[in-house]
Amino acid sequence: MRILGIDSSGLVASAAVVDDDVLLGEFTTDYKKTHSTTLMPMLDELIRMLGIDLKSIDAIATAAGPGSFTGLRIGAATVKGLAYALGIPVIAVPTVDAIAYGLYGSKRLICPLMDARRQQAYSGLYRFDETNEFIVKKEQAPEAIEDIINRINAEDEPVTFLGDGVPVFKDYIERNAKVDYDFAPPFASRQRAGTVASLGRKYFDREYYTSAEEFRPDYLRQSQAERERAEKAGANA
Repeated sequence: MRILGIDSSGLVASAAVVDDDVLLGEFTTDYKKTHSTTLMPMLDELIRMLGIDLKSIDAIATAAGPGSFTGLRIGAATVKGLAYALGIPVIAVPTVDAIAYGLYGSKRLICPLMDARRQQAYSGLYRFDETNEFIVKKEQAPEAIEDIINRINAEDEPVTFLGDGVPVFKDYIERNAKVDYDFAPPFASRQRAGTVASLGRKYFDREYYTSAEEFRPDYLRQSQAERERAEKAGANA
């Protein structure tokens, strides 16, 4: 099965094609450019370099949120347009799950951190069992970094942190974590579309997919503009 993976949920823009158990190709950038200018050229170049036809793609796996509202909207528009034109399903992969899955085979607890501003992170808790089955111990959610670290301390197990929230919260972790911890190396510390596509295949086999028309990103919380409107409406009530 050939799956196109896309991730524009955070600072990283990434596109990949996975064919069964082979990663055919992947482009990933994390350098101060907007996804609206990078994502489609990246996809075009990936397909051109691989010498494949888009019509050979069986499904599109996308990091469906949480993350940057703008990035998720750009990714959703791209995915919906492609999936609709090709008549193929969309596999909505939770962003934080996909980040954690990049540490396949780890024997430690896995705690992704995506910076959500206001001293919060989109996070969850994950591990791989003895057979390397991916286990979601705590589903992704926005939480205060204080609550995340308190939970980690209560788990009392070695843990690996990763994600774009690590540089933001590293000092706090170093001051407050009471368990054995480390940080993922650069090649495994950010979103990658190859990981999205690989985890997407597992979800597809469980029939966790939808149509282009029905797919919606999962923001998990209101945007800043929505929060400000709500606060203004409350103040005027």
